[in-house]
Amino acid sequence: MEPLSAEDIRRSFVNSSRSQVKAMALPPRFTELPWESLDFLGWRDGRAPNRGYVVVRRDTGVTGIAVSTQTSGAARRFAGLCDLCNTAHHVSDVALFVARRAGSAGREGNTVGMYICADLACSLYIRGLKDLDLPQGETAGPDVRAKRLATRLESFVQRVLA
Repeated sequence: MEPLSAEDIRRSFVNSSRSQVKAMALPPRFTELPWESLDFLGWRDGRAPNRGYVVVRRDTGVTGIAVSTQTSGAARRFAGLCDLCNTAHHVSDVALFVARRAGSAGREGNTVGMYICADLACSLYIRGLKDLDLPQGETAGPDVRAKRLATRLESFVQRVLA
């Protein structure tokens, strides 16, 4: 992913008010992000842990989506699968993220959801840059997995924009 400025990120959000975007905390160590290893920028808000953000560079520009989740108290002995990167985690390390739809649909309360790695670090998992606690059944290489992730992410963005 090409590096983005803080202003690029803040301007990209399609499902948030100006005041919500202004209050948004940027990712920790923003200036040190491993941009070359990211398929999208995802992070949880340190000041509001149930909020997260997904920013993706698309053919039409940069699209940012605010998401929310609830803290899971689920037992760690069960496994869960991220819908974006297909990485297996303990169920407490996968979260249902919900995004308000863009425009009038979102103002009416319509949302879309997806189970995603709780730390939104899908790009790092598919490249083996972040350790996993569970054995993985995936045999495809990082390039194939990145293409699949991009397709699933685009589908999620389209659902938010629809």
